[in-house]
Amino acid sequence: MTVRIVLVDDHPVVRAGLRALLEGQEDFTVVGEAGDAGAALAVVREQRPEVVLMDLNLGAGDGGAQVTAVLRAEPEAPEVLVLTTYDTDADVLRALEAGARGYLLKDAPPSELFAGIRATARGETVLSPAVAAMVVRRAGAGGRDAVTEREVEVLELLSRGLGNKEMARELFVSEATVKSHLSHIYTKLGVDTRAGAVAAAIERRIIRT
Repeated sequence: MTVRIVLVDDHPVVRAGLRALLEGQEDFTVVGEAGDAGAALAVVREQRPEVVLMDLNLGAGDGGAQVTAVLRAEPEAPEVLVLTTYDTDADVLRALEAGARGYLLKDAPPSELFAGIRATARGETVLSPAVAAMVVRRAGAGGRDAVTEREVEVLELLSRGLGNKEMARELFVSEATVKSHLSHIYTKLGVDTRAGAVAAAIERRIIRT
């Protein structure tokens, strides 16, 4: 079986390198590529690949997670394998929640990438070791000590310097709900200040700087 692949990355040089690498495999055919969200949706809808190799950062506009969610909601949805440099909890959770079948980092050796694409085409889950460790760590926390997806969103807003009122507006919740999230975050991260929460979240790779 030949796996038809679309490459989505905002760097032309990266796409060219990936195309050359993948087309050296007899069972891979790169049928299209795109550098932004709009072009990605257009080429995937036209070419109907089995696998979309998706970066998370697509420059201005929607990112890879948003594009993944749109693609996975469509009829005859392709499988999406994220290939990116970002490995924080926030990035991983967002991509997997959007429907990505797998998540690999760009420092993966070619053999791991090839195997990941083939597994993704078969509908199997593919995770880089660092990402798999994060998933296991969160599962091992049993939900009690693990930062939830909503709390990750609060931490990201905190890192941008937003106050409680601004965060409530961004999240479409009350200020009381924001304060409750902050209280839970402080407890889970073992801190007692907003700055401490951001610093701990960055150190633990829950969010990125």
